[in-house]
Amino acid sequence: MRIDFVIGSMTGGGAERVVSLLAKYFAEKNHEVRIITFYGEDAYDYHPTIKRLRFHKKFILNYATFGGFFSLMKFYLKKKNRPDYVSTHIGMVGYATILPAKLYGIKSVVSEHFNHLHQSVTISKWFLWHVLYRLPDAITVLTKFDLPFFKKINGNTLIMENPSSFTLEENRPEKIQKKILAVGNLDRYVHKGFDNLLDIVYEVFKTHPDWNLQIVGGGESGLKHLIEKTKRLGLENKVEFLGFRKDVKEIMAKSEIYILTSRYEGLPMVLIEAMSQGMACISYDCVSGPSEIIVDGKTGFLVKDQSKEEMILKLKDLITNDQLRKTMMENAVKSLDRFHLDNVGAKWENLLSSLQ
Repeated sequence: MRIDFVIGSMTGGGAERVVSLLAKYFAEKNHEVRIITFYGEDAYDYHPTIKRLRFHKKFILNYATFGGFFSLMKFYLKKKNRPDYVSTHIGMVGYATILPAKLYGIKSVVSEHFNHLHQSVTISKWFLWHVLYRLPDAITVLTKFDLPFFKKINGNTLIMENPSSFTLEENRPEKIQKKILAVGNLDRYVHKGFDNLLDIVYEVFKTHPDWNLQIVGGGESGLKHLIEKTKRLGLENKVEFLGFRKDVKEIMAKSEIYILTSRYEGLPMVLIEAMSQGMACISYDCVSGPSEIIVDGKTGFLVKDQSKEEMILKLKDLITNDQLRKTMMENAVKSLDRFHLDNVGAKWENLLSSLQ
């Protein structure tokens, strides 16, 4: 197979991580893989056989959509440049890929990475979903919640889980740090609920001063806002901002509790990765995502959506009950087979093969 993975950029983020993993999987299966972007710097390393194409020319309009459209139309004009499949990631990039794929006879799969209810439905978004999404050979979504909405538009819509390449850390450190960990783009702190997270740990640390919070993620404007709030709450010595990191797996392996405070999600890949590293996980039960990963009380805690009071109580339970954390860690690891890269990659291979 010749496969082009197309996404706006490969800067840090969940969808970008998915693309890097899927590209790796197909490259290791000896398929011809290219990753195409329209702006930004790369935050990932790639399999040596993967080809990187950067159509990063600025355009009078949005160059990740309209500029990308003209770049791909020109590139695919030559038959030798056409792949067998175009895999599009992050919805609006569909403006760049769907029509060129259709016009040049390339099989096309578009992947939605977000809960459809929490996306602003502008005219351009409405046209993308209700007109252009009828054209691809398949649409993939992350959750059962999103499946009916997109299946009405494109009958060949199916659930495709986010993959995790993390394997269980068999040699976890004997002395785990008393750390609560959160990961996400700081510039999206409202989406990720990091503003509320600081309020939550402020209350928890009053009775558990030996614990600390680490937040992994880039984003300059968000960092400035969160640092200011940290200072107002007097948490300067209790909260550590680590920036964007490539060693998240190692950080998770040394930490006890993972907390997800998002106001909405698709299927949070980072939650899967935290569970794979034997972390006890606690998450808001937002509209979609966490409930398809965590079995409440068994593999982690699901907390009433955006209830700070319940989150504080459940987080204190995890901190004080060592056996509860250990049991949840063990159960979580056993529940993750369907998210393993080999299993998700095989589903992708079957999907693409079925489109021929």
